[in-house]
Amino acid sequence: MFDSIHEECGLFGIYDRAGERDVALDTYLALYALQHRGQESCGIAICDEGVISHHKDLGLVSEVFTKDVLANLGQGQMAMGHVRYATTGTRSRANAQPMVINHIKGTMAVAHNGNLTNAAELREQLELTGCIFHTTSDTEVIAHIITRERLHSPSIEAAVERAMEKITGAYSLIVMSPQKIMAARDPNGFRPLCLGKLGDSWLFSSETCALDTLGASYVREVEPGEIVVIDQNGPRSIRTHCGKCPSSFCVFEFVYFARPDSVVEGASVHAARQRAGAYLAQEHPVEADVVIGVPDSGLDAALGYAKQSGIPYGVGFIKNRYIGRTFIQSTQKQRENSVRIKLNAVSETVRGKRVVMIDDSIVRGTTCARIVRLLRDAGAKEVHVRVSAPPFLYPCYFGTDIDDKNSLIANNHSVEEIAQIIGADSLGYLSLEGVRNLAPQSKCGFCSACFDGDYPVPPPRVPKKNKFEQKLKRKEETTHGE
Repeated sequence: MFDSIHEECGLFGIYDRAGERDVALDTYLALYALQHRGQESCGIAICDEGVISHHKDLGLVSEVFTKDVLANLGQGQMAMGHVRYATTGTRSRANAQPMVINHIKGTMAVAHNGNLTNAAELREQLELTGCIFHTTSDTEVIAHIITRERLHSPSIEAAVERAMEKITGAYSLIVMSPQKIMAARDPNGFRPLCLGKLGDSWLFSSETCALDTLGASYVREVEPGEIVVIDQNGPRSIRTHCGKCPSSFCVFEFVYFARPDSVVEGASVHAARQRAGAYLAQEHPVEADVVIGVPDSGLDAALGYAKQSGIPYGVGFIKNRYIGRTFIQSTQKQRENSVRIKLNAVSETVRGKRVVMIDDSIVRGTTCARIVRLLRDAGAKEVHVRVSAPPFLYPCYFGTDIDDKNSLIANNHSVEEIAQIIGADSLGYLSLEGVRNLAPQSKCGFCSACFDGDYPVPPPRVPKKNKFEQKLKRKEETTHGE
């Protein structure tokens, strides 16, 4: 896999009060817009006259949802969709979402973005009472908890409200029952989720770029701890869990995860990344001839660096946009070749020049070293690397796949040593103060635990994957090897 941080999951939901829209097609188009958040699997669930049908599989949205598949989903008044990157759980069709659950009180579909910090304990408790699990994802734990609470609750939203008292960590949820669709965020608000409107339809989305794709208008964020329920009467809010914790939005949404044309927590991602580049230019100036960015999230930061420093901006790399995650292979030789296949340096921009290269992060350093080598091979005289985030020093337990402190290069080497390892003439990281000020117009607080170790929620007591998941992963690897 590439030496980089991988995308979060993406959520979308729609309730068409008039019953005139093709909600399956709307969800398909929205998932296309959210594809950057997850490229391992995707799924759509649709509700037609109280009956929930769904389709999900491994692959990109365009691969999984052919014209015939969309047609077979049929029409309905509600739909929800999900794109997944596995931060926990193995890469299997069973772990694809939404998950559709049939229980004694009816049917529901659940989709989730984030990681629970008490998932292992909850799963063990559930298994000891006879619950059977078919997946290794946190989403199935959430589904079991909601189902249990539904047995003693007057409504599905009351069950979700009670379930939120038991689950901890990061979660943005969309839950669909035969009569309504609802969205919920954890009390810290780690992961994004917003509310939109399109005519008589109401929409939920991880990012506003999906609303823009459909021509919908952004209404507001789903607040941390809030449950927003939409039925034939429109939206209503349950705020029992609001205000229980300080806001801890993942700052890496601004640095890397979100699309630059999205607005999250009231702030432009594009502007935040340009601001990161401007701070970098102030904190780590250098004499150079051109500023370039590593596609895609390094481009806006490079623009900001160029504007602040006065050094001309140039296109330093061309990215092959026809390679999805399915291309990425597991052998060392394939990993070495993958960078050159995905990126190519523009020699006309860098030949004989002192280059400032802006990237969003350095994890283990191997990919960054290969990218620096691309610039050297293209004739760059000097390469000065600037990173639009602080050094990664701590694991993330809230939905980002930084799970091993020992594998992080910044934990084992000084900045000067890292510069030497990646082959750069100099290296500079954005400061903690800088990253915390990327979106000054946003009213949310930020989680920066992967940089400073200050976890808003206690880390899990069982951080390692359970035995079932390890066994399943070994079985799948053996099967793929055959």
